[in-house]
Amino acid sequence: MGQPTEWWRSAVIYQVYVRSFADGDGDGTGDLAGVRARLSYLAELGVDALWFNPWYLSPMKDGGYDVADYRAIDPAFGTLAEAEKLIAEARELGIRTIVDIVPNHVSDQHPWFQAALHAGPGSPERELFHFRRGRGKHGELPPNDWPSQFVGSAEPVWTRLPDGDWYLHLFTPEQPDLNWAHPAVRREHEDILRFWFERGVAGVRIDSAALLAKDPALPDLAGGPDPHPFVDRDELHDIYRAWRAIADEYDGVFVGEVWLPDTERFARYLRPDELHTAFNFSFLSCPWDTGRLRTSIDTTLAEHTPVGAPATWVLCNHDITRTVTRYGRTDTGFDFAAKAFGTPTDLALGTRRARAAALLSLALPGAVYVYQGEELGLPEADIPRDRIEDPMHVRSGGTDPGRDGCRVPLPWAAGAPHAGFGGEPWLPQPADWASYAVDRQAVDPRSMLGLYREAIRLRPVFGHGPLTWLPAPEGVLAFARAGAALCVVNLADTAVDLPEHTALLLASGPLDEAGRLPEDTAVWLRS
Repeated sequence: MGQPTEWWRSAVIYQVYVRSFADGDGDGTGDLAGVRARLSYLAELGVDALWFNPWYLSPMKDGGYDVADYRAIDPAFGTLAEAEKLIAEARELGIRTIVDIVPNHVSDQHPWFQAALHAGPGSPERELFHFRRGRGKHGELPPNDWPSQFVGSAEPVWTRLPDGDWYLHLFTPEQPDLNWAHPAVRREHEDILRFWFERGVAGVRIDSAALLAKDPALPDLAGGPDPHPFVDRDELHDIYRAWRAIADEYDGVFVGEVWLPDTERFARYLRPDELHTAFNFSFLSCPWDTGRLRTSIDTTLAEHTPVGAPATWVLCNHDITRTVTRYGRTDTGFDFAAKAFGTPTDLALGTRRARAAALLSLALPGAVYVYQGEELGLPEADIPRDRIEDPMHVRSGGTDPGRDGCRVPLPWAAGAPHAGFGGEPWLPQPADWASYAVDRQAVDPRSMLGLYREAIRLRPVFGHGPLTWLPAPEGVLAFARAGAALCVVNLADTAVDLPEHTALLLASGPLDEAGRLPEDTAVWLRS
């Protein structure tokens, strides 16, 4: 079959957390120079696009998701000119660029918010945000009871200023929420989209895409008002239709971060005149369980079918416990509320399952996201408590380990200082980090890196057709795509016979002596 004209429908997209990817200037922080120096590595991996977490000017109170200027690169990462070179150089290698925007809020250092602080109560500057007087006899109580979006945080989402006004921040106090009912907010973000499309980006990932619009009355959440006062409001769809018109001018693509339990409402964001794709959190958080995985896959494909949008598949990202660690635990699912220090894991078991999961995800119809370091089989790192920077840890009162464990700088060269990352990393690397280094794995076809490279190279054998489940023993997932290739994943506790096939294309681990598929192992077969 020919390649689809819409590349994003079946792309392999690599997530770059710039701060931890590669340090080009030796200051211990990853930067654009480091990414540019490693573009050949990404080309050899075979990815179609790079998704960059926010690289904009930021005080870094929430890992760059507190943006002070969308048109400037943070000096820790480089310059706008370097970003433009990176976009162009990657494109020359056949790799597109997706940037991240955070439309729900800005940094408290953003010029708009600084102007609002100085302008005072009732000013036009404050209308760009959600400023309100408080409740209670003297306005000493927050305007409503909305909860923080940082799980486990008991902190209010309102901060009071000395002049008596409170301002809304669904995340940290350093991230004031914008008022999307104000036309200037909409115009500004439409201009930001054009700014980056003009510089050659192929797409935009939208953070917290379902949170932008708020009920203008800002009612209490207690009692379950319907519709929700700040999640998945109908006004959002007009915003994204306007954005889609801009993206279509540049042949650009949107990826929404949309966490919604209602599949029908989720699909509304993927209608032909809105977003192109959205992240699939059901699959990402799913336990290593045959029934649960099949249900997640079926549900995902079913909710995308009515709107003609492609599914997306991801095992891990910059917020989620790394796959190798998670799959080695007793509870192999993921829930922010369940994160805790000291959770035991069997890394050998987790690695075996992560290898099988890589083949599973890369065989499914749709686009696949690979978070940096997953292709190296990196585990979650234990960060000393005094080195944790993630605000989720602080705002939980120190009970949540936070997300820094999956953000540790990558190991590039086993024999080099700091495993070849650059200067002394901003987060400490574990003592055994060099054993996962790229230079070691690149020469070993049995390594995790070798598996990912080969799987991405072979992935087109599945074509672009739908998935068809095949009869399989209990505990086994087996499906065909386009009648040319099969994927079989054994989650049972015993080895199973392979179905009829003409060739073994790829295996996540060795078959047993009888040629059967061992537990926690996957294969790709030619039918």
